[in-house]
Formats: sequence, C-alpha cells, structure tokens
Amino acid sequence: MKKTFPKLAIRIIVVTIIVAVIVLSALLYANWKIPHDTGEYIFDSIEDIPSQKVALVLGASKNLRNGAVNPYFINRIQAAKELYDAGKVKAIVVSGDNGKHSYNEPEDMRVALIGVGVPDSIIYLDYAGFRTLDSIVRMNKIFGQSSFIIVSQQFHNERAIFLAQHYGLTAYGYNAEDVRSRRASRKTNIREKFARVKVFVDFIFDKEPKFLGDPVDINQ
Repeated sequence: MKKTFPKLAIRIIVVTIIVAVIVLSALLYANWKIPHDTGEYIFDSIEDIPSQKVALVLGASKNLRNGAVNPYFINRIQAAKELYDAGKVKAIVVSGDNGKHSYNEPEDMRVALIGVGVPDSIIYLDYAGFRTLDSIVRMNKIFGQSSFIIVSQQFHNERAIFLAQHYGLTAYGYNAEDVRSRRASRKTNIREKFARVKVFVDFIFDKEPKFLGDPVDINQ
C-alpha cells in the first residue's frame, strides 16, 4: 500500500497537469482566434457599418437579479434604435429566451424598442433564441437571412459573427455600449472566455438549435 500510493499520487498529478494544459491551450486559442477572424466585421460607428435589410438583436434579461434594469439590455435596445434611425436596417429581429411563462426576452425587447420609437410593424420575434448559436442559425433557416447586422456588446458580437461565418453567413456587428461596472464586467468576461471555447466544442459535435420551425417572411 505504501509503495502504490506514491505512484497513484504521481498519476493524479500528471493527469491534472495535462488537463490544465489542455484547458489553458483551448482558452488561449479560442480567445485569440475569434476576435482575430471577426475584427473587420465589427463596428462602433453608425456611419461605417454597411446597410443591411435586417438587424438581429441578441437577447438579454431585462432586469438583474436584484431587480435593477440590466444595462446590457438597455444598451442593446439603444444600439438597435440607432441603426433604425440611421436607415441602416429595414427590420429588426429580437431573439432570446422564452422558456418560461414568466420570462420572455423577445417580448421585453419588442416593448422596449417600441418605447424608444421603433415601429412595431418592423419588429419580428424569435422566441427560440436560447443560445447565440440558436439565434444565428435560426436567422438563416427561419427568417431567411444570409447577411445581416448583429446587435450586442463587442465581446458578444465577436462570438456571434464567428458562428455566422462557420455557417457560411455574412454578419456585421454593431457594438452596443459596454457596461462599465467592474464587478459585472469581470463576471461577464470570465464567462465569455469559456463560452468561446464552447463554440469549438459545439462545432466538433455539430450542435443544432433546440428548435427550428416554420419559415418567417420578413416583408420590409
């Protein structure tokens, strides 16, 4: 027993080191590759972003856990309004989670957009945007768009555009203002780093959206 314990301990240490190296390598690669391949499709300026028929606004919770308004949500709504006001898009798809009766990201975004002056008639709701991958694939397979603008914060736009490129789509990112809170930014940044690794895992396993459904014609 005394002789085998050191060998077992060494094996555990070696396996732990190997796993740590693999995870670190995956993090480094994913967080280099995604911004590297999408940089030229990301825009902060409303004047510079190419006009498209449709903008896709990626979902976020309207409120934080403490009940306060989510600044990520508010800033995405404002960015979508800027695109509409500048004549850069003719229609807007709001895509998010509607998995519970008490939680409806697309409807919350629709109401918020109407509240800032965007006509209800140009807003289309995607109730099955449970993940960014789902929103991107459904934009093509359900809403019939192969080229469009994505609205979110820059870190999210980079990942969304990378997904679009993987599926043979052309997407441009219009950056909503980021959140300046250190605590919120730190937590979001850590989650995003691992979400970028998950992108490649999904590619390997050929991940599909949770739901598809009937096509939606955007008449604008």
